[in-house]
Amino acid sequence: MVAFSLAQGLKKAPPSKMEGPERVFRWDFEDVSIGSIPPGWKVEATGRGRPLAAWKVVKDTTSPSGEKVLALVQVNHHSGGTFNLCWTDKVSFLDGTIAVAFKAVSGKIDEGGGIMWRVRDRNNYYVVRFNPLEDNFRIYYVKNGRRRMIGTARVSLPAGTWHTMRVVATGDRYACFLDGRKYLEGRDGHFKEAGGVGLWTKADAMTSFDDFKVVLRDGK
Repeated sequence: MVAFSLAQGLKKAPPSKMEGPERVFRWDFEDVSIGSIPPGWKVEATGRGRPLAAWKVVKDTTSPSGEKVLALVQVNHHSGGTFNLCWTDKVSFLDGTIAVAFKAVSGKIDEGGGIMWRVRDRNNYYVVRFNPLEDNFRIYYVKNGRRRMIGTARVSLPAGTWHTMRVVATGDRYACFLDGRKYLEGRDGHFKEAGGVGLWTKADAMTSFDDFKVVLRDGK
């Protein structure tokens, strides 16, 4: 399966290529200017009335792909219940696979982060995330700004180093992986339509992300 980097100057989504019934999009952030976010992405927060966290592409020579990553670099709020979002609606995801490399940098209330999919807006989406402070890997749905847990697994991985996360969605079925190992699997039907994709942290969790790859099945 071939992945493609974000082409400089594109304003919507990165280039894609059909491989049989699949289409692949990839952001490695190498062609995004330092201090910016990828074209077509936006920074938001679940809930209202709080300052937005700052997300930027920064240089990180430890990154698994090149020397640039997308990172939450400044929290800008003091709410333990705020979910920090950086996402795009330029790719419409229903069924397929989303993968990312991530590094938990800091956080006292919360740490780590994860992947969003089938995002309708800032208050309605699925998310799977890993928290090294709590040693758990969890999947949630967020509906009308309220988060509800679907599944959880006890996982211990060190912060401050790179790991990989992947989610596979097919209809109401999901499977979620950390460092290539499947920890979560089940069914949920809260969001049945295609939506955006993106990255997520909670509260004061400052996290870096690299190699964000979306594989759409059946060209959706």
